Amino acid sequence: MTGATPLLSRVVVADDHPMFRAALLHALSGLVAPGGVAEVASRSALEAVVVAGPAPELVLLDLAMPGAYGFSSLVWLRSERPEVPVLVVSSNDHPGTLQRAQQFGAAGFVSKAAPAQDLRRAVCAVMAGDTWFDAVPADTSGSDARLAERLAQLTPQQLRVLMLIADGLLNKQIAAELGLSTNTVKIHVTAILAKLQCRSRTQAAVLLKSLDLDADAEDTGTGV
Repeated sequence: MTGATPLLSRVVVADDHPMFRAALLHALSGLVAPGGVAEVASRSALEAVVVAGPAPELVLLDLAMPGAYGFSSLVWLRSERPEVPVLVVSSNDHPGTLQRAQQFGAAGFVSKAAPAQDLRRAVCAVMAGDTWFDAVPADTSGSDARLAERLAQLTPQQLRVLMLIADGLLNKQIAAELGLSTNTVKIHVTAILAKLQCRSRTQAAVLLKSLDLDADAEDTGTGV
């Protein structure tokens, strides 16, 4: 895809730094129709925008937004809108981060240190149905594959509940946050524990937090 790339009409840019969002918008000039970008700065804002209205054609996702546990927003997006490609744009360009982004369903990865032209090429490649990754090391442990398989069993609502469990909220607080009854939350929690093969809420929370980027500092695996 080159200059003939059709203009995108609905793109979500998810990053909590306004100046970097502005830089992304500048880099996307000519690829997105006027008024076609929705900017969000947190996990909750991302969820609200993605659920409301028509599905976006593309999401540019920072991994380190408020309310997110590293790859948790990517996992949720792949569950909620599996047809929407997600291009991760992150300052954490450790090889293990690229590996995990690919494992958890991203269509591509662009380092924040990369030139703007790389982002444009990545967007064009992803919208053409290709992927955009530098050389990604093999996952020799298979731990992320197992984790991705377990998390894929959860519905988008169950993922929301799981993230709130990881935030330390009780069932009553989760019910208020999501507009559900406490009994419905209890049903979700029971299903979450069964699907993730966890014996307690704490164990489930630890499992979700293994998606955090800190896990890439020394090891590319999750230990689960």
